[in-house]
Amino acid sequence: MSLDDDDQKRGVGDRLLRYAKVTSAVGGIAARLAGEKYLGLTTDKSKHAEILKTALGQMKGPLMKVAQLLSTVPDALPDEYILELGQLQSNAPAMGWVFVKRRMLNELGPQWQDHFAHFDQKASAAASLGQVHRATLPNGEQVACKLQYPDMHSIVASDLRQLGFVFSLYEKMDATIKTHEILEELSARLYEELDYTLEAKHTNLYQLMLGNEPDIHIPTIIPELSTKRLLTMSWMEGDPFKSILAHDQEFRNQVALTMFKAWYKPFYTYGIIHGDPHLGNYTIRPDGTLNLLDFGCVRVFDPSFVKGVIDLYFALLNDDRDRAVNAYEDWGFKDLSHETIDSLTTWARFLYGPILENKAREIRDDTEDGFYGKKIAHNVYESLRKSGGITPPRSFLFMDRAAIGLGSVFMHLKANINWYEVFHGLITDFDVEALKIRQQDILQAANLSIQNQHLLTPTIK
Repeated sequence: MSLDDDDQKRGVGDRLLRYAKVTSAVGGIAARLAGEKYLGLTTDKSKHAEILKTALGQMKGPLMKVAQLLSTVPDALPDEYILELGQLQSNAPAMGWVFVKRRMLNELGPQWQDHFAHFDQKASAAASLGQVHRATLPNGEQVACKLQYPDMHSIVASDLRQLGFVFSLYEKMDATIKTHEILEELSARLYEELDYTLEAKHTNLYQLMLGNEPDIHIPTIIPELSTKRLLTMSWMEGDPFKSILAHDQEFRNQVALTMFKAWYKPFYTYGIIHGDPHLGNYTIRPDGTLNLLDFGCVRVFDPSFVKGVIDLYFALLNDDRDRAVNAYEDWGFKDLSHETIDSLTTWARFLYGPILENKAREIRDDTEDGFYGKKIAHNVYESLRKSGGITPPRSFLFMDRAAIGLGSVFMHLKANINWYEVFHGLITDFDVEALKIRQQDILQAANLSIQNQHLLTPTIK
């Protein structure tokens, strides 16, 4: 039996065990949701959600990423499930050394260790789709080797099918948020994250977009030591986010401004955004500059969407309802009633709030329970429920995710900044036709295209 066959056999056994655990947990959700709707039973969703978290917590897969994303969509799932799933740790148990050697052999061949002067046997980080090992090249350069776990394509497919099952059941109980577009977008982005060749292109794309920013650092890909399931890049030293909370106000403001630029300069200049501002995807250097580490989730938007974001800003600033409706339609919302428009505008005013006031301020000074926007999100959900529900367009999900994710970071930093001035510095002289040209040029330079990157992505059935 070859090493590939042996790994495949192990993978099948692990996958069957995983399927059994996930199916059992999701089946429990199904039974309880059905019991509430059809039998009038009162179930302890908090207790069952904790069981679900325990069942999933030791597994390598995308559900923890999904939970983080769903927390930005008002009541896409019951609060109890989002709360528990959101507590899943990104550091899943790492592969042992024997298994790592098998995986590296599969990616770089029998003499793979000859490419390195040293390769740490213990992973420096283990996440949902793969783990990172620190290594040294023969020339002394320190590198990070991101190695994907085996059989992840099947695991992602299984997780997304299970998630679709939960969505469909919950939607039968409460159809306020139509979830099929959300599932399509999650599916597309998660499948992309499995392709480290694409992530290498994304990394190079960000080198092109932000390479002239001295306060933002992007790793350099080592192409000869990278494959579809192995990504080798320069190692970047930095401290985790929590380490900067004790710094003074000036330092925290500096970090917040740098993060704002790292996420939104690519968006307003090229129509491109980093879709996952998760705390594990960046570190901070002692001088306050930013290391961006992970480019698996990058979203390219049609320039008309970016125009819609700016149009909505000025609609809110000038209380122009017609312009707001046009912006929502540019985003992809359809069949908007007056009540739905009012609900969307309530949510928009929350998201845009910090950039509507020309003064230094914190992102939010009335946040409760550590959940950025949770109370407002719930009120919006209730309004949407009364007006018949809504289907969030695919393009909305990751823009919303970036806004909420970064807002939460800025809230914890207690950053006090004139966000109005910062935002206007990005959109001055905005022109959608010029953005189209810049986007085409930058994607071509990075050997990417919207067509092969996003429109032909596999769909979960």
